[in-house]
Amino acid sequence: MRRAAIDFMGKRNWFFIASAIIIVVGLVSLFTKGLVFGIEFQGGTVMTFQAPSTVTAENIRGSLDKAGVTDARNATIQSTQDGTFLVRTTESDPTKAAEAFKAVVADLKLPAQDVTVTTIGPGWGRSVTNSALLALAISILAILIYISIRFEYKMSVTAVIALVHDTLIVLGVYSLFGREVTPNTMAALLTILGYSLYDTIVVFHRIRENSRNLQKQTFMQMANESINQVLMRWVNTSLTSVVPVTCLLLFGGDTLKDFAFALVVGMLSGAYSSVGVASTVYALWKEREPKFQALKKKYEAAKAS
Repeated sequence: MRRAAIDFMGKRNWFFIASAIIIVVGLVSLFTKGLVFGIEFQGGTVMTFQAPSTVTAENIRGSLDKAGVTDARNATIQSTQDGTFLVRTTESDPTKAAEAFKAVVADLKLPAQDVTVTTIGPGWGRSVTNSALLALAISILAILIYISIRFEYKMSVTAVIALVHDTLIVLGVYSLFGREVTPNTMAALLTILGYSLYDTIVVFHRIRENSRNLQKQTFMQMANESINQVLMRWVNTSLTSVVPVTCLLLFGGDTLKDFAFALVVGMLSGAYSSVGVASTVYALWKEREPKFQALKKKYEAAKAS
């Protein structure tokens, strides 16, 4: 089977331009629209109850308004095929929330049922946010230390650049689509970093192996050849990871879809960034070293003669 010979390094500027456009669009959305945080981060109340198909979201909003819920018009209302409604508001008083939602059931003349009401205070939300940010910071620091010891610091820096790239893309897409950021999103984000790092390490390992006896090629040419050598492994790994998560996104429940959405976006971005960002930035950085600069000049002189 003939090995692929794609000029990834020659197309690096296109990769950089594509990444820059996606990230800039995402950042503009983040600064203008911001992120929609779930009640786990902001605090609030979630009510779950059963209702017939004749009940609509507008009916529920009207009942919330009558019950005295202050943000009734801005409440998030989700429904499932089995007639379960999930209503989210910013009410943080458990007693008021329980009374209001019981009033909603009475106003809509729903069958007698246990209304499940979960209230989360803003203090708990801040704790979740701080814990998530701490986990993200520690994971990035651990990655820097591990790759610096196992490979070299330039690989660790470029790997983290790729992880930041993936994180910005996921957050930008969440902002653009108005998806709600929940603890599941943070869990997915940390999972994404692992997948992205795995793809990057596979390429970095081959580049390091091929660079040990580098004589008749420039570093950029060798890096390009290294990517082509692991290309099919990269494609197969990415496909086998993305396909089941995509099925989860298409056919999973609401909670699973939130988790799967972040994973799909992040896995695609991570597969791309391992080649289009981490490897290309690393190769550019390494080729500036005196040893590889001399090799490049020697190769170019030999080629010219």
